[in-house]
Amino acid sequence: MARRRKRIHVLHRNIGSCRPSNPHCLTGESSLHALQRPRHLEWRGRSAGGFHRLHAVEWRRRRNSRVVICAHGYSGNGRDFDYLARHLASRARVVCPDIAGRGRSGWLASPLAYHLAQIRADLHALLDELRVDEVDWVGTSMGGLLGMMLAAEPGSPVRRLVLNDVGAFVPGAALVAIGRSLRAARSFPSLAALERHLRATHREWGPITDAQFSHLVRHGARRVGDGYALHFDPQIASLAQPMPFAPGLSFWTDWQRVRCPVLVLRGERSRILPRSVLHAMLQANPHADAVEIRGAGHAPSLMEPSQIRIVADYLGISEAGAAR
Repeated sequence: MARRRKRIHVLHRNIGSCRPSNPHCLTGESSLHALQRPRHLEWRGRSAGGFHRLHAVEWRRRRNSRVVICAHGYSGNGRDFDYLARHLASRARVVCPDIAGRGRSGWLASPLAYHLAQIRADLHALLDELRVDEVDWVGTSMGGLLGMMLAAEPGSPVRRLVLNDVGAFVPGAALVAIGRSLRAARSFPSLAALERHLRATHREWGPITDAQFSHLVRHGARRVGDGYALHFDPQIASLAQPMPFAPGLSFWTDWQRVRCPVLVLRGERSRILPRSVLHAMLQANPHADAVEIRGAGHAPSLMEPSQIRIVADYLGISEAGAAR
């Protein structure tokens, strides 16, 4: 029997109905500062070079049995998810790790140490630290690939998976574009100069307010001498250069082993997740559904209210805070 072709739902950008008078409205920056500050978690990872310190921010009470892990993209950090995490924290314990070499996590000794097997081992250590039987996983770009690989493991604790603009195959040309976006000055003379760089490299994230860009700058910068630098180890940029003539990166074996429900978000203009790859993913995995985000490329910010609602609804956390 032929498998029925799945439809990709399209999200039109529409936030006009979200009004400040609504107490459950995802108004963004105004509600962001009205809620509690996150806790800071630390644990240790181990590599061939020894132990390294790892960091995450945690929203909501530790005793909450529902856990959501939000994993960032290649050059991001856990604070990229603050807007989403504060909303999900109405009914869940939300943990947003800084992958090694990013944010407040330690740097590794060699650029070759930043490989996916090492990062997976660090995330296994996080899951052990959390002492939970199951988690929901929201991953942007690299964070989505890590979630896919963890969900493909036998006995995986991943209950539901949200892949934000990444799939079972990443074209080589798109990897070249990512590598170009990581090229940056070693330092910037001011936060304003660093913000101009972030606005250029994040232009495909879709609509982002000035306050949200200020938030990204605050957590995406580190002080170096008399200036500022991006909050990641510069060594990771050298690893984002694909081999010449390589067709891309394939994760089809992992995708075919995923058994949990999956929501794939795709930016309308994404080169990382071509429509042809997404269609093939939906045909290959009966547990998957998809939504295309209008006005975004790679990758949707997950800061905009309509995008937050999609993720929250899929995870069973409604605007009013009910969860299933």
